[in-house]
Amino acid sequence: MGKVDCDKESGVASRFHITKYPTLKVIRNGVPSKREYRGQRSVEAFVEFIKKQLQDPIKEFHQLSELHNLDDKKRMIIGYFDSKDVHEYDVFRRVATNLKDDCQFHVGFGDSSKAMHPPGQPIIVFRSDKALSNDDDETYNGNIANYDDLNTWVQERCVPLVREITFENAEELTEEGLPFLILFHNPKDTESVKQYKSIVKSTLLDEKPNVNFLTADGIKFAHPLHHLGKSTSDLPLIAIDSFRHMYMFPKFEDMFVPGKLKSFLQDLYSGKLHREFHYGPDEPSNDNSLHQHGGPTSPPESTFKKLAPSKNRYTLLRDEL
Repeated sequence: MGKVDCDKESGVASRFHITKYPTLKVIRNGVPSKREYRGQRSVEAFVEFIKKQLQDPIKEFHQLSELHNLDDKKRMIIGYFDSKDVHEYDVFRRVATNLKDDCQFHVGFGDSSKAMHPPGQPIIVFRSDKALSNDDDETYNGNIANYDDLNTWVQERCVPLVREITFENAEELTEEGLPFLILFHNPKDTESVKQYKSIVKSTLLDEKPNVNFLTADGIKFAHPLHHLGKSTSDLPLIAIDSFRHMYMFPKFEDMFVPGKLKSFLQDLYSGKLHREFHYGPDEPSNDNSLHQHGGPTSPPESTFKKLAPSKNRYTLLRDEL
């Protein structure tokens, strides 16, 4: 454990993007974890957090049949090794330690996994969340002994393009500072989630640096729907939360129209969405979904900004005051 006086060590503060005090970061294998410690500022809570960090991130299976009983709603990485006493397994453990919050990690040794790989040649595969995907296991074809390559491959698969926002991770997502493009859906409706993910992957991949693609349980997040003038009976629906205002995509089915969802994002960047809510469409249009005459003259306020870190919880740095 260590502490840093960020007033004196401004270079360290800048390197680790420290914007508030106190900030507690976890460094794993020389790399800062994406998730800061966000628990109570008490000895008991902090000790419990440390104990959890020290737990083995990998679960060992002893029969292949056990892999059929895993939680199919979770993304997972599965390793098949001859034994623990190989360099490749050390690399696998390092990667698992880094990304244990994003994926489940499972491993089998010796007889429990020999049917899945040639002798002396370990195999690592990625298994997607079967509840939302029917993809087969994907095998890593790179050098397992190369930590950087394996870590990159696992990260790309365990941190999906489209993530689910929950009350537990909302603070973390808001701190990334990117607007949200959110699919609100009924938790029993997995088909709309599959369709949304497919559209985002096929048409909006180049927008990844500019926006967070999210799904949200429309039952749990009924409050944002209320701000949009909608209820759970209107699910599924798509909206943007810019941390200032919320804008609703005209119709869920319109995302299948080529370029429609991308154009919706471009209208956010250009300010068109905000402008049209105030002054009506820029050009004559029959589509009144974004501006209803007689309706409000400004878009609903962001509700997700309220899930960002409280300004009263930290001491902000002086240049942010």
